[in-house]
Amino acid sequence: MDLLPEDWTAIFRPEAPLLELVVRGTVLFFGILVLLRIMPRRTGGELATMDLVFVVLIAGAGTLSLGEYTSLADGMIVIATLMGWNYLVNALSFRIPLIERLVSAPPLQVVRDGKLLRRNMRREWLTEEELMGHLRELGIEDLSEVKAAYVEGEGHITAVRRKSPKGD
Repeated sequence: MDLLPEDWTAIFRPEAPLLELVVRGTVLFFGILVLLRIMPRRTGGELATMDLVFVVLIAGAGTLSLGEYTSLADGMIVIATLMGWNYLVNALSFRIPLIERLVSAPPLQVVRDGKLLRRNMRREWLTEEELMGHLRELGIEDLSEVKAAYVEGEGHITAVRRKSPKGD
């Protein structure tokens, strides 16, 4: 049983071709981004789609670096590729509204003037019971108190209360 590797440089020398590692990281990043973008907003929980993609892929690449690859460099190249794309897409989406619309889902209204918008709720697989549970967490007990409620791009639900009449 060997306690130490015979060739320490092999641990840090990439085994796969550099371009292959970059292409793999790129395809995974954009493939998962597209798949998550077409899923209902609440699929990712409270994380923004970009954050979820980034965390999942970094964790996967890190896992490969710990065991699957015999070279740490392979995992580090994939992680650096993912970090680069994440930074670039975030920077571009900040500056270019079209890219922001492509990578981030807009809010979807599910309540308007105290009335449920069932078609939009179906798009998000949101039941009335789930919606009411979220509204109760916000201190709203009755739909008549809600001017508007939205499923935000990150999946959480926000609500705007009706203004109470004077004297209340």
